[in-house]
Amino acid sequence: MISFPTCKINIGLRILNQREDGYHNLVSVFYPVQWCDALEIVRSNEFGFQTEGIMINGSNADNLCVKAYNLLQQLYELPPVKMVLLKNIPIGAGLGGGSSDGAFTLKMLNEFFELHITNDELKAYALQLGSDCPFFIENKPMFVTGKGEQLAPVEMNLSGYCIVILYPEIAVNTAWAFQEYSKANNSISAEDDANNFTIQLQQPVSSWKDIIVNDFEAIVIRQHPEIEALKKQLYASGALYASMSGSGSAVYGIFQEKPEQLSFIGNNRSYIGTL
Repeated sequence: MISFPTCKINIGLRILNQREDGYHNLVSVFYPVQWCDALEIVRSNEFGFQTEGIMINGSNADNLCVKAYNLLQQLYELPPVKMVLLKNIPIGAGLGGGSSDGAFTLKMLNEFFELHITNDELKAYALQLGSDCPFFIENKPMFVTGKGEQLAPVEMNLSGYCIVILYPEIAVNTAWAFQEYSKANNSISAEDDANNFTIQLQQPVSSWKDIIVNDFEAIVIRQHPEIEALKKQLYASGALYASMSGSGSAVYGIFQEKPEQLSFIGNNRSYIGTL
């Protein structure tokens, strides 16, 4: 069995406050994008996992695909499989590629072994892998609150728009980004900002430039000014809206139609497609 774990972009990201458990409450919209990895699962005499494509640091035991298999294996006594992951979505880019791989593994194993696990149950299992993982179970536009695990469907249809994503080969550690934000002693009203954010998202895409904000941008750009340069170049090329996704470092632009010239892409890993 083969599937193609997709990525996501954040449309806006406001950090509301720090929780007692050390995490932060936030509000954002996750929107799926068809920049994909590839994951194959086959029956095997013993468990195996290997990766191809982009190099993934760390041991296989730490990979969310392996953790997803181990989670279901303990609950459902799964037989061994071999998994091969072709990594294409950049790592440390704010695109949720690793979270997607873990969630898609849960969905694939559910189908492969006919476990009949419901989507709500899969989301609960996915949350054990990471805060972003439950989103990829349904993989539809979602209004996101809590620490990123509380999902609600959002009426947002960007089909027909073109998206350009640029990854400047900079891996941003999410924990570092949150720590730097906390050091700045930023605080805003959670209730007011969540309400305002909902209203702002209902405005035309062409107006988002002045109202939809990613709170991580100022923190990450201070450390990596080349990210701001890419954002400016996307606007110069005609983007209606451009933003860093998540804690970065990928930057995306939403265009009315595919731009004719994007000469500045250069050596940046990139994706161009429709939403």
